Amino acid sequence: MSILASRLSRIKPSPTIAVTNKARELKAAGRDVIGLGAGEPDFDTPDNIKEAAIKAIQAGDTKYTAVDGTPALKKAICAKFERENGLKYAPEQITVGVGGKQVLYNALMATLNPGDEVIIPAPYWVSYPDMVELAEGTPVSVPCPAEQGFKLQPADLEKAITPKTKWLILNSPSNPSGAAYTYDEMKALTDVLVKHSHVWVMSDDMYEHLLYDGLKFCTPAQVEPKLYDRTLTVNGVSKSYSMTGWRIGYAGGPKELIKAIGVIQSQSTSNPTSISQAAAVEALNGPQDFIKERAEVFKQRRDLVVSMLNQAKGLHCPRPEGAFYVYPSCAGTIGKKTEDGKVINSDEDFVTCLLETEGVAVVQGSAFGLAPHFRISYATSTQELEEACKRIQRFCASLKD
Repeated sequence: MSILASRLSRIKPSPTIAVTNKARELKAAGRDVIGLGAGEPDFDTPDNIKEAAIKAIQAGDTKYTAVDGTPALKKAICAKFERENGLKYAPEQITVGVGGKQVLYNALMATLNPGDEVIIPAPYWVSYPDMVELAEGTPVSVPCPAEQGFKLQPADLEKAITPKTKWLILNSPSNPSGAAYTYDEMKALTDVLVKHSHVWVMSDDMYEHLLYDGLKFCTPAQVEPKLYDRTLTVNGVSKSYSMTGWRIGYAGGPKELIKAIGVIQSQSTSNPTSISQAAAVEALNGPQDFIKERAEVFKQRRDLVVSMLNQAKGLHCPRPEGAFYVYPSCAGTIGKKTEDGKVINSDEDFVTCLLETEGVAVVQGSAFGLAPHFRISYATSTQELEEACKRIQRFCASLKD
């Protein structure tokens, strides 16, 4: 009899982490590998944020805090939501977790009963369906192909809603596609949701500040105030402030839900790190100018990668509106053979052969629920991106019928 719980059979390890680990292993073995799998800015955490953490350590701010966030951080989050999103939350409507992932997980654990359905537009962040499964819910994937800009359409949302639907998870700008909803597109979705009072909205806004070409960010509860009482607006400091390792995510929502999330957290991790919370206060309250500067660098990288991938034989790469990912189609390579005779039957075959042949690590689209595609993170140096794209072009050119 196995020691392992049966619930483990419902989930699989994160493919993005697996690709990153594989790239590290190959590098350690002496291979020249360019890793484009991790969703992590290559920029360092700004100095003022680091200094706030150092000051917290020196001041002895190293004890337990309130389970779901310090008063100072909750105050800073409330100010951020009002300043940037026009959303008014009281401190008791705010929860702070060990990264945005924990906030999402806690919310699902606190709300899902067996059989409850969660609508997840595909392509999706790899963790959404597995977290739903762990919470004994049923993920309902709704395909959003490239022809739709990788965006959920109102008619498809309407069709996916059933009496068992509890949540819709929206991620804009999106990981993995970089797709972002305009105000009108978001309003069309919220119009559908207003009609279905039993459906709650989980808005993952982690890439809020990484938008390009003049597109303005909007979040569901901001676009449609009628949804305020059934929306959990999730965000964090990881991407915008280059603080992935600090592990601070947060959310605003109805008091009853926020309290339930706190109960889950009290019996799992307890409070996020006190020092990271002090750093997050400075991140949210301190200078914000560098965010736009870094976003401009990401935009230039996006343009480079899109241009170079669209010159690769068999690939088609749409131009994303935000985040730091592209999600090209590799449909034109399916059925072709590598120089050593391997047949590419899927996007997983494509990324495996690309890594083995050219030492470029990307993530297969099937991991994100929409194939045949692959995801590239362009949150790395321009020089590395250019070299990686040259290798991809070379690999695609080498494929034979």
